[in-house]
Amino acid sequence: MQLCAASAAAVGIAPELLASTAPLKRYERVRLVNAAGQAVTAGGLPVGQALVFNYPFATTPCFLLNLGRKVAGNVGLRTESGDDYLWPGGVGPSASVVAFSAICAHKMSHPAKTVSFINYRHEDVSFRDHTQKIVKRDGVIFCCSEKSVYDPARGASVLGGPAKQPLCTIVLEHDPSDDGLYALGSRGGEMFEKFFAAFTPRLQLEWGVSDVRAPVTGTAPVLAVEEYSRTQMLCGG
Repeated sequence: MQLCAASAAAVGIAPELLASTAPLKRYERVRLVNAAGQAVTAGGLPVGQALVFNYPFATTPCFLLNLGRKVAGNVGLRTESGDDYLWPGGVGPSASVVAFSAICAHKMSHPAKTVSFINYRHEDVSFRDHTQKIVKRDGVIFCCSEKSVYDPARGASVLGGPAKQPLCTIVLEHDPSDDGLYALGSRGGEMFEKFFAAFTPRLQLEWGVSDVRAPVTGTAPVLAVEEYSRTQMLCGG
């Protein structure tokens, strides 16, 4: 199987860099499925559409994206706390499928059932980069709350705005025997505990659960963002 893990991604990486990087944080291995419970396939993912699934917990949303082109890995990234990690790149036959936590690394804006202020934009959008220059490009994750912008083709690294670290990577595994996709764990700066501390009462009401930290097991349903969130706030047009 094609595994988005350091053991596969580290070819050609300097040993001293590899030794200093944070390891994969494993959670339950779950298969990605559609709303009908049928297995999602890498080849069946529409290019450029924002898809959302909850992982590794029942209330934590993640983006699943087919960027439509090969996404090279071996990208060295750093969390706000200074931990280094390697982003292994895309999976699937075209190495074009990636996944990230959809919790913004700044103030934790995220897709909720009512509205999403953070979205993937496959089309051209305008934003201010780190030098405050207005730039225009496509294929970004754009948080309209505080204008943080991330590059999913480079591990959701920060392109602009106040975010201090990339979005947390959700590590995927691709099974070439049936083109299936699995979520395995995470790499990078998790926001989960801060997320629960800030939003537990609302998450309990929204999802009808008492334990917002309940792990996802078995399968994780994947929805289009417009099915996951009734309203999408878009900016940068």
